[in-house]
Amino acid sequence: MPVAIVTGASRGIGRAIALQLADDGNDVAINDIPANTSPLEGVKGEIEAKGRKSTCIIADISKEGDVQNLIASTVKEFGELNIFIANAGIIIVKPLLETTLEDFDKVQSVNARGTFLCYREAAKQMVKQGKGGKIIGAASIAAYRPSGNAFPYSVSKWTVRGMTQNAALDLAKYGIQSKAYCPGPVNTNMWDEIATEVSKRNNVPKETAFEESVNARSASKKAQTPADIANCVSFLASQRANQITGQSIIVDGGIVFS
Repeated sequence: MPVAIVTGASRGIGRAIALQLADDGNDVAINDIPANTSPLEGVKGEIEAKGRKSTCIIADISKEGDVQNLIASTVKEFGELNIFIANAGIIIVKPLLETTLEDFDKVQSVNARGTFLCYREAAKQMVKQGKGGKIIGAASIAAYRPSGNAFPYSVSKWTVRGMTQNAALDLAKYGIQSKAYCPGPVNTNMWDEIATEVSKRNNVPKETAFEESVNARSASKKAQTPADIANCVSFLASQRANQITGQSIIVDGGIVFS
């Protein structure tokens, strides 16, 4: 069976992706940080209930050794690596003038540095295997439309988009595709952090900040669900998407870019 790794898989979009890849017939190694061990084990149980194999690997993707161990442990458990989903990410909701160097470095360490490490180490393993593979990263609509309220996050997602394009050029000769998915608003734990800040800055109730943001920007007037994003990733990870590489695919319900 094909083998996939999904980082940041304990909840939200990462969990949905891991479960969808299991439905697609993949064995799935799932990853998160130590604080999320308990929900990660729950996702493992859900995958196994679908008849697929799974393993939980605790790792901080901003650390080179952790990423190397994540891949080595997966290959030891399942024999190979065919799909890598670099989903893990964090956000700090601050505009440029309020962003400290510590804020900036913290976000880049996970979203940019961590994604780079995942791409590079996954590619090394796939090159060694000689069978090609798919490396798929988490960008965002913030990788196309700058977010003034989340400066370090937006910068990091532009980096992921550029990294994905460059990796596609470097890796095509090995049969490895590099692509990314760009969610619009998804009501997850990350959005909760955004809603708190939007509520303070715009003097709107936190409970309605998400809905108001969607209604104000989305042509469909509907938010994305984790399953919507997982369906996109499912396609990008499939044989049907073998000629899609270097692309970052937007899933946002038709947000107008101004």
